[in-house]
Amino acid sequence: MAHDWTTLQDRVRERVEELVVSGRELGVQVAAYLHGEKIVDVCAGVADPATGRPVTPDTPFFSYSTGKGLTGTVVHVLAERGELDYDLRIADVWPEFAAHGKGGITLRHALTHTAGVPALPADITPADLADWDRMCAVVAAAEPLWEPGARQGYHAWTYGWLVGETVRRATGRTVSRVLADDVAAPLGVAGELYFGVPNDRLDRVAPLVDDGYAAAMAGFAAQVENLGRVLPPGALTTAELANRREILRADLPATGTLTARAAAKMYAALLGEVDGVRLISPARLAEVSAVAVTGPDWVFGMETSRTLGYAVEAGGFGCSGSGGSLAGAFPDRGLTVAATKNLLRVGGDGDDPMEDLRALIRDAVA
Repeated sequence: MAHDWTTLQDRVRERVEELVVSGRELGVQVAAYLHGEKIVDVCAGVADPATGRPVTPDTPFFSYSTGKGLTGTVVHVLAERGELDYDLRIADVWPEFAAHGKGGITLRHALTHTAGVPALPADITPADLADWDRMCAVVAAAEPLWEPGARQGYHAWTYGWLVGETVRRATGRTVSRVLADDVAAPLGVAGELYFGVPNDRLDRVAPLVDDGYAAAMAGFAAQVENLGRVLPPGALTTAELANRREILRADLPATGTLTARAAAKMYAALLGEVDGVRLISPARLAEVSAVAVTGPDWVFGMETSRTLGYAVEAGGFGCSGSGGSLAGAFPDRGLTVAATKNLLRVGGDGDDPMEDLRALIRDAVA
């Protein structure tokens, strides 16, 4: 007999509504899939405080690094079809990238943040970030900070161009096109998983709202030794940057614009079949969900583990984003969870409402 998850749905809705009513959050979506079936789909609050537009299940949120999980998924779908190989040397399809001895860097190094090119020029601007050719030229001309594979360090922005340009050179299709055609469309979430948002959909996106987050990020960048090198002032992950129309429209596969239910469904289709769609084989799932690298992260200093294209998070794999969005999977439980939000704030120790919601769902399923 199928389990009735109504109680869990009600518990999550009650918690999300508490967060909104208390002012700790503004607009929130939470979704979860278990063995290919949606068991949680909750939204509450305001998408756009300027107009009072409410959050609906199909409201896309710009979700910073949560989008890296979409990028990793694109690579695995292409690899499943034999269109990409993880050990492809990037310079073999992107010759300019070989500058300064980078010829040995592979797609696997890019996926695991071990490529050695995480830094951006100090004077980078939002307009630069939105210019694909300009940023690919910057990455291609970069001098590596370590030998490929020798260590790991979060490639906060450069991950997107490293992986995305490799996809484009190898397949002739942009990473956003592959995401739309080979992931979002088959899963029936074409209007809910984006890199660049089409012009006619921009007004559906929930604007991000700053609650002291920008100042906190600037402070972190000044204090954490290498954070300012990957997030210089013009590339700080703030609400102001995310709300710029040229950023929302740009192909930026280190970030993503998504709904919680679409992200949870995408991860569910990595684990198994969802509505007749399975994105990768069980053997590939085992490969991409296994820990690939572990050790101190060059940017943050803390011990970090990563899989092939994802972070190791909460006992599963996935990607969390600056400001609190998250999406990922627990393969041992057949569970996926995603959460989006638009109020960017820094809580105190242990104050992470979206992570608390993920834990609530994970523990209920256990």
